[in-house]
Amino acid sequence: MAQVPQTFFDALAVRTWCSLALEALGRAREEIDAINVYPVADGDTGTNLYLTVESAVAAVEAVFAAYDDGKGTPSLADAARAMAHGALIGARGNSGTILSQLLRGMVQVLAADRGTPHTDGAGLRLALRRAADSAREAVAHPVEGTVLSVATAAADAAERTNGDCGAVARAAHEGARAALEATPRQLAVLERAGVVDAGGRGLVAVLAALVETFTGESPGAVLGARARAAHARVDVEECADDVLEEGGPAFEVIYLLEAEDTAVARLRTRLDALGDSLVVVGGDGLWNVHVHVDDAGAAVEAGVEAGRPYRIRITHFAVGDVHTRGGAERPVRERAQRAVVAVVPGEGLAGLYTEAGATTVLARPGEPPASGELVEAVRRAHAREIVLLPNDADLRHTAAAAAEQARAEGIRVALIPTRSAVQGIAALAVHEPGRRFDEDVVSMTSAAGATRYAEVTVAERQSWTMAGICQAGDVLGLVDGDVVVIGADVTAAAETVLDRMLSAGGELVTLVLGDDAPEAIADHLEARVRESYLAVDTVVYRGGRQGTLLLIGVE
Repeated sequence: MAQVPQTFFDALAVRTWCSLALEALGRAREEIDAINVYPVADGDTGTNLYLTVESAVAAVEAVFAAYDDGKGTPSLADAARAMAHGALIGARGNSGTILSQLLRGMVQVLAADRGTPHTDGAGLRLALRRAADSAREAVAHPVEGTVLSVATAAADAAERTNGDCGAVARAAHEGARAALEATPRQLAVLERAGVVDAGGRGLVAVLAALVETFTGESPGAVLGARARAAHARVDVEECADDVLEEGGPAFEVIYLLEAEDTAVARLRTRLDALGDSLVVVGGDGLWNVHVHVDDAGAAVEAGVEAGRPYRIRITHFAVGDVHTRGGAERPVRERAQRAVVAVVPGEGLAGLYTEAGATTVLARPGEPPASGELVEAVRRAHAREIVLLPNDADLRHTAAAAAEQARAEGIRVALIPTRSAVQGIAALAVHEPGRRFDEDVVSMTSAAGATRYAEVTVAERQSWTMAGICQAGDVLGLVDGDVVVIGADVTAAAETVLDRMLSAGGELVTLVLGDDAPEAIADHLEARVRESYLAVDTVVYRGGRQGTLLLIGVE
């Protein structure tokens, strides 16, 4: 369906731009992956950019969904901040991290005045300049011939243009295209491979989507002899060997970090001494850290000293079927026959699932994973057969989309519609990799379905529930997703919920405690089960920061 051109840069334009940018990167993803030779020829820049923008889209859509009940539309500031936050928490790889900072730089201008419903061409010019400048500031050692050069050229071209948002966007896109064509003359590795910079190519696609947002017209494809080389698969192995022979680090380390500005300044200095390709983006207490190092553990430890790192991803740079470093070759691990991929709501449960052999995707409160994260986890599991546990009713469509994409890549995927982490625990408990795939899936599905689930949480705002009207701060007890108890005491509400669940029978109670749960609640509930329900066992786990005070499962 054709997009309606936007006259001004408002919340709807942010939404449209994100959607068009995701479509553009989806079309160009394989092409961009194919020309990815710098800073490491790991062939994933297009995929990383796509996943970064997918996260931005999800965040913007969540803001608009909050207004679906007739409240109007979000402000430009709200939509722009959501876009930048989504890109920050979902940023992948070097280029994705830089793109997230480009968007954050734009938002510093677009959201400067929360009362302004929209901005014009002059505002867009300022936003593009701030984007380019902030991205350079975030990179420890900026290199010309990369996405930074393309972003700077786009901002320069925009500043030379007078007119509305459409005219500014078109000028920025044309300036970026010209700069992209020049990247091989600036960076020797691109010249040798006969390609343009992959990150810059992705930014041109994103700017083309900006043009379409304001004009309704999509600029032509990137042309030129060097750009056409993108359609031929680059000899990634040869380029990677060049990088490794020059002493490139062995690992890529990425994590989100909750930390103060002063601690992050010290972290930059320490990571800069450990490796290269250092990019630290973000602000307001939340940062995305990206670095290439030989000592991945030291990079993570530096984050621990600075604050609280999470969503830690460590990738060993591999070439073909061997890891190469210093002349040594180690075979890549064989693809397993079967693996389990599960979404988990807290670090404690992530550890539990990992110990049980599952590959986990961490879902923080208010930050559900995108389908791309689930696909990435499926690939990381490195198995021919995958059992996918979303562990959240709201993730069923996201998980289904991820399963379809993985199947398109030749992986056999079974999606078990678990609606809570306790159902996932029950499914994982009966998982037997040596069984026939269908039999294993049936057994796990049966175990999950036989587990009733509940949670105890605190209401964030006044709302109507099946148990009546609750106020912000009330303790809520939910069984199978419906509120059944509204109270003031966490332990009392948990006991009421547990009694209601066990009234229908049960053999095993699973309690998963969040960090904010009362200290004595587990002992109290265990005693309650022991005294009132004969032959019912209780098991307790620490879930960490899981968004709810308590999860309960009854099998």
